[in-house]
Amino acid sequence: MPTFTAPDGTELAYHVRGEGDPLVVLPGGPMKASSYLGDLGGLTAHRRLILLDLRGTGDSAVPADPVTYRCDRQVDDVEALRVHLGLERMDLLAHSAGGSLAMLYAARCPQRVARLVLVTCIPWALGRTATPEDRLTAALLRKDEPWFPAVFPAFEAWLTGAGDLEDDDFAAFGGFFYGRWDDTARAHAAAMEEGANLEAEERFHEPGAYDPPALRPAPARVTAPVLVLAGEADGGPRPELARVVADAFPNPEFVVQPGAGHYPWLDDPKWFVRRTVAFLDGTDIGTGTGAATGTGTATGSARPPAE
Repeated sequence: MPTFTAPDGTELAYHVRGEGDPLVVLPGGPMKASSYLGDLGGLTAHRRLILLDLRGTGDSAVPADPVTYRCDRQVDDVEALRVHLGLERMDLLAHSAGGSLAMLYAARCPQRVARLVLVTCIPWALGRTATPEDRLTAALLRKDEPWFPAVFPAFEAWLTGAGDLEDDDFAAFGGFFYGRWDDTARAHAAAMEEGANLEAEERFHEPGAYDPPALRPAPARVTAPVLVLAGEADGGPRPELARVVADAFPNPEFVVQPGAGHYPWLDDPKWFVRRTVAFLDGTDIGTGTGAATGTGTATGSARPPAE
């Protein structure tokens, strides 16, 4: 397992999977070990994934100062990884809360980003977050599924603060975060909780991590192409909120994966890989069902992620 040293002396680990040109990957959670990303639906057949375990997660060391779990404090870790890998510029993919870290990195080091992929990312860094109404709107898309009637009342109570919940209730909510609530999704949801660093999760979005007024003009300096991928059935972010991320950059592509939840590489791996590889390779796959170019929109305990 390769490691490198962050500027503050913390030893950080990363995992290498697949073959081809490198793609640096930042996990979400926030602050989940990178293992939940797997091979990103088979993306390893096309790219060599460099999956970073953020400080205090996975195989990375716990920092001496827990304040450094804050999102903005980890930008230096990403830059240290780039230097360690010997990359002049790097392709970067971030999932969920990792998108906030990627946006801060791109704003600070725009010349170091070749291409940027942001997957189901809430624009925390821009001062926007998913609302209970967003999540309920997405949840109601699942009303015809057999598990929905038994789970939705508790989910609604949790979002509206109308009731106290047990861990079993949270475990049942997993269906609202996956496009397909099957055995694969259930196993993935259960594994997400293994090795959780609750202190790191709580500190990631701490006050002071983001300065939206200062950041809003910064993405305009990011000339690299940016792909923002949303899930049609995701509640955090809903596609219209994910579009806010795309609109922050001067050279974006925005796409909505049909039927996908918060982990689109599990819901339809072939679709996810095809669209992501096309973007990374600079290939036009057309504007038919499920695709988008420019800024157009596509047609077509498992404790819920805090983002």
